[in-house]
Amino acid sequence: MRGVQIVDLYPTWTDIAVRLALTIVAGAIIGGNREARGHAAGLRTTILVGLAACVAMIQANLLITTVGKAPDSFVNIDVMRLPLGILTGVGFIGGGAIFKRGDLVTGVTTAATLWIMTAIGLAFGSGLIELASVATVIVIIVLWALKHIDARIPREQRAILSIIRPPRETKPQLPAEIAPLGYQARLMKQTTRPDSGETTISYEIFWRRSEISGPPLDLLDLVEKKYTVELFDMIMETDR
Repeated sequence: MRGVQIVDLYPTWTDIAVRLALTIVAGAIIGGNREARGHAAGLRTTILVGLAACVAMIQANLLITTVGKAPDSFVNIDVMRLPLGILTGVGFIGGGAIFKRGDLVTGVTTAATLWIMTAIGLAFGSGLIELASVATVIVIIVLWALKHIDARIPREQRAILSIIRPPRETKPQLPAEIAPLGYQARLMKQTTRPDSGETTISYEIFWRRSEISGPPLDLLDLVEKKYTVELFDMIMETDR
């Protein structure tokens, strides 16, 4: 058929070397992007995942013409289970990369990167060079170009804010004071120190802004003018 790439069922060592080399290049490009951003699945991990998939598919390619046992035998050879097993196994690896802390889930992009790198390795290993190359370019666009668009999308952000109230001072009205700036506060806990009589009040702060807006400096300026800040801890998603 026109436009469909024909896969050689009898690859030479040159063909195999090209498939392995292209898989390494694709893994280095994708893994280098993740490595530069300090993510767990970096350069070496991504290359190894792609190579595992590529080798499995090459092995299936070499064994696919094996006759094996007769159809009425107890067992028949199904060589395609080898690459399918690799794809399933990477799913478990990706699941281990996902971490959940409260409502915050990280590692999803890392797991998805390993998953798509496996598919690219399988495509290179089977000889579908054009398909694998196009997929690699698309992955780079998603990981690099779309990251800048994603950083401009307003999203809900959170932080933990603890302030100190001196003895005999009136209760702070923090939620009402920060509301005009677009922030919301929810009281988490209140602790009084027996020795000094000071009270530590902790709030969970919510606001909606894009990532490129930077830290909430206007909030900190307002709070520091009226209260003594003991803690300000932003809860950030790191898997971007």
